[in-house]
Amino acid sequence: MTQFDDREQAYEKEFARNKEFDFKVSARRNKLLGLWAADLMGLADAAADAYASQVIASDFEEAGDEDVYRKVKGDLDKSRAEISEHQLRREMEDLLVTARQQLTDAAKG
Repeated sequence: MTQFDDREQAYEKEFARNKEFDFKVSARRNKLLGLWAADLMGLADAAADAYASQVIASDFEEAGDEDVYRKVKGDLDKSRAEISEHQLRREMEDLLVTARQQLTDAAKG
């Protein structure tokens, strides 16, 4: 029974590590998305960083990415930035890949 327990604990630890990594990837993507959107809205420096923080925080409203999408799309629309739903969702997908790669590279050393 000990081997089974050891294996179960190993799987649980791996699952927890993967969930934590996914959370970090999502937060990193949201920061990159916030900085991208801030640039489109004409925000720079501290204002861009503050906006990126708002985008990160918006992800805690509900599960999934829709809360982040609504936040960024609403803000882009208010600023009259010409971004379609497709463009924004594509940028979110692309930045998720970028964030995952950045964190993977950072973990390697």
